[in-house]
Amino acid sequence: QVQLVESGGGMVQAGGSLRLSCTGSGRTFAFSTVAMGWFRQVPGKAREFAAAISWGGRFTSYADSVKGRFTISRNNAENTVYLQMDSLESEDTAVYYCASGRTGDPRTGYIDYEYWGQGTQVTVSS
Repeated sequence: QVQLVESGGGMVQAGGSLRLSCTGSGRTFAFSTVAMGWFRQVPGKAREFAAAISWGGRFTSYADSVKGRFTISRNNAENTVYLQMDSLESEDTAVYYCASGRTGDPRTGYIDYEYWGQGTQVTVSS
């Protein structure tokens, strides 16, 4: 069974920073061979894409709303993907989820996500 566990969420003032982490585990989970993504969701709204990274970390993609402020990275030796969030705005308040891709790559703009974490709350106060 594959597990993705997010951490690093919390409350921060507007203009501040947070770094989210997501660690994957599972006997059959080959973390270093799949793309990873971060999504976010506000109550009453659909889950939206934030960022994605290719299996080796060379290629990334971002939603326009976070481009230039968020940075996705990964450490395959530790089965962990990160989301560095800077210059946070109140509109960034959401539950953040990481997900692992089954197929696809950020270069193509399409990743078929297979497993999801439980989410971590990020609250930005203005």
